[in-house]
Amino acid sequence: MWRWLLLSGVVVTLDQISKTVVVEKLANHPPVEVTSFFNLLLVYNRGAAFSFLAGAGGWQRELFTGIALIASAWIVWLLYRHPQQTLFSLALALVLGGAIGNVIDRVTIGAVVDFLDFHAFGWHWPAFNVADSAITCGAALLIWDGIFGGSQPKSDNK
Repeated sequence: MWRWLLLSGVVVTLDQISKTVVVEKLANHPPVEVTSFFNLLLVYNRGAAFSFLAGAGGWQRELFTGIALIASAWIVWLLYRHPQQTLFSLALALVLGGAIGNVIDRVTIGAVVDFLDFHAFGWHWPAFNVADSAITCGAALLIWDGIFGGSQPKSDNK
């Protein structure tokens, strides 16, 4: 289980370092065009994914923090129970690291720092961060694992 928690810690560390650099470099600055389809910008997201409930008045901070903490505890329990299931545990570790990274933002500054802005043909994907990327990759791996049965428990009735 410890290697999976270490991976989660690496995700949290990379997420927090990247957010610190972005806040230091992009505060009070316009977006930085990196390519014709990608910008770096500083956005404080008070909602959840895709700014869901961002303008709800403040109560959503505690709700999303609580959900993330409960999910994190459940993920740690699952990692404890299934550390040998590599793909399943990898996916959970990514989700855990991303969830904790965003919780740190919610608790310390009241919003999540987003800064990756992809766009095409005048349409912008909602800005996101390293934690969001880890959560998304982890969720995709969980779906893959569920569909292709990589983490099916072995039956004791053989």
